Amino acid sequence: MKEKSIYLRMLKFVSPYWPKLLVAMICMLGVSALTAAVALLVKNVLDDIFINKDTFMLKVLPLAIIGMGILKGAFTYGQGYLMNYVGQRVVADIRERLYRHLQTLSLSFFDRTPTGVLMARITNDVGTIQGAVSNAVTGMIKDLFTAIGLMAVIFYRDWQMALLAIMVFPLAAYPFVKFGRKLRKISKRTLETMAYISTFLQETIFGHRIVKAFNMEDYESRRFTNANEQYLRYIMKKVKVRALSNPVMEWLAYLGIGSFIWFGGYSVINGRMTVGEFFSFMTALALLYDPMRGLSKINLLIQEGIAAAQRVFEILDLKAEVADAPDAGSMPAFSRDIEYRDVSSRYDDEMILKRITFKVRASEKVAVVGSSGAGKTTLVNLLPRFYDVADGQILIDGMDIRKVTLKSLRDQIGVVTQQTLLFNDTVRSNVAYGRPDIPEEEVIRAAKMADAHDFITRLPQGYDTGIGEQGVRLSGGQRQRISIARALLKNAPILILDEATSSLDTESEREVQRALDRLMEKRTVLVIAHRLSTVRNVDRILVLSEGEIIEEGSHEALMAIGGEYKKLYDLQFQDEDRALGEVA
Repeated sequence: MKEKSIYLRMLKFVSPYWPKLLVAMICMLGVSALTAAVALLVKNVLDDIFINKDTFMLKVLPLAIIGMGILKGAFTYGQGYLMNYVGQRVVADIRERLYRHLQTLSLSFFDRTPTGVLMARITNDVGTIQGAVSNAVTGMIKDLFTAIGLMAVIFYRDWQMALLAIMVFPLAAYPFVKFGRKLRKISKRTLETMAYISTFLQETIFGHRIVKAFNMEDYESRRFTNANEQYLRYIMKKVKVRALSNPVMEWLAYLGIGSFIWFGGYSVINGRMTVGEFFSFMTALALLYDPMRGLSKINLLIQEGIAAAQRVFEILDLKAEVADAPDAGSMPAFSRDIEYRDVSSRYDDEMILKRITFKVRASEKVAVVGSSGAGKTTLVNLLPRFYDVADGQILIDGMDIRKVTLKSLRDQIGVVTQQTLLFNDTVRSNVAYGRPDIPEEEVIRAAKMADAHDFITRLPQGYDTGIGEQGVRLSGGQRQRISIARALLKNAPILILDEATSSLDTESEREVQRALDRLMEKRTVLVIAHRLSTVRNVDRILVLSEGEIIEEGSHEALMAIGGEYKKLYDLQFQDEDRALGEVA
């Protein structure tokens, strides 16, 4: 993506706020005009007051200069406030647009992108864009207008000396471009390092129990120190480039001023110009240094912003791998069956599922079992289109799920997983997630059906109790029952249970299983089971091995066959008996 196109794309976010931008630009024009007017009046101050001793001018000019100062202050405030408002608003819009776009991306994107990297893009990278949009646009317009006004003054005073002044600008252009390119490269590395630090922090803070359990505090501290030092090195490189740009620009300014003092002094001595004209020219030239230096700083800001914007636009340009078809319609209420027809699925180049075919009738409970890595979770994740099939079709009531909208499809599917995902909010908000306007009595009824109401009422603020990040203030069984209450409140006709009790102890599993039994009533259910004892009473069991269904039937029928299912069942209960013996 080219530098120009990136910056133009950033500026497109400014267009909705053009009325405020227009007023700000008028204020900038006022600031620029008044700055040029001050330089222009220097001639009158010197020639009329100090040399010609004109008492009328002595009364008028000081008052005029004071009035100009007040007016310039008002214009400066107006342009500063309005441009910063536009800049902050644009950055907020970009951040919101980025977050909304992330919500549309498929699970496969999140599988391969660390959480910390995404957090860095939304916070750090977008924050860097702010300087390029607000400060840079403000400064660029103001400094450009001011420079044009001052250039007009020096050409008006002496066009020959003005032409000489312009010859200095190409000297300033080289460091201007050189420093900008250098800073953009450093900024990109700085942002990448910060993304790594964000990922590192997210992992080690979330996993602090494991860090402590393995006595890895010192190791993780050393890793953080290395990353932090790397970030510091890049920051100091940026500081070096910025710090070097000022003295280079200042030296060029002094070179120009020294040359013009000699040339102008020679012109005054020869009578080609008056003292007032010379000092008016020199004042304009000296004032011109400030906007020129400002434009140099703005270039550095723009280069940093471009580096950040490139990373942000990389995400905004991503298309969801799973999306609604152009002619997708709403799915009617589920009534008959779910069918997997010759379904295959792959991850990268590896085939996970191979030509899977089976049907699940309405209200039927079907379990999917198999050893780790057999493809159980992949199989159920295809139903709500968390991922799409590589080949084949999944049909609900004879309709290909790729031909209906994702919303209408997912509205009919409830999910309870092994990893209970709760939010750092109240119990009520977590139970009513997705249905914030649901009546209180409905929330309580769902909690009671999930055997959660009693423990919720014992919490400090009952349903208004905050549960902490990932529900850390609750036990595993309590978290799972809130998750079940959430699924009950959704009241979807199709239910996916992904090893919903595998991480619980025996007592918690018993409590959760009662809640799950209520949840499964009158629903069509796909169950992934780690503990085979929990699926003995389902209608049918599918046995997966290396991505293929190798056995299918009831618990009794599969045990009678004596195949893979019986091996898994016997092995699991031998392990459990051995574990009980060791405890005894």
